[in-house]
Amino acid sequence: MPYDKNSELPDSVKGNLPKHAQDIYRKAFNSAWDEYKDPSDRRGDASREETAHRVAWSAVKNEYEKDSDGNWVKKD
Repeated sequence: MPYDKNSELPDSVKGNLPKHAQDIYRKAFNSAWDEYKDPSDRRGDASREETAHRVAWSAVKNEYEKDSDGNWVKKD
């Protein structure tokens, strides 16, 4: 279930992240989707989709953070 374009991302991503962060999320998700297809490569009993979403959020958090108003902004 990789995403071809940002418009296909879940509403929780599209509605909260700036465009560049959405690009990061989509690319990281798609990469993790391929990397963790084998269940033995995942932690615990996490599904392939759950693992890919976790990796994608982690990638976003490397470059973005929430400000005091709860908006995602690029880290300094």
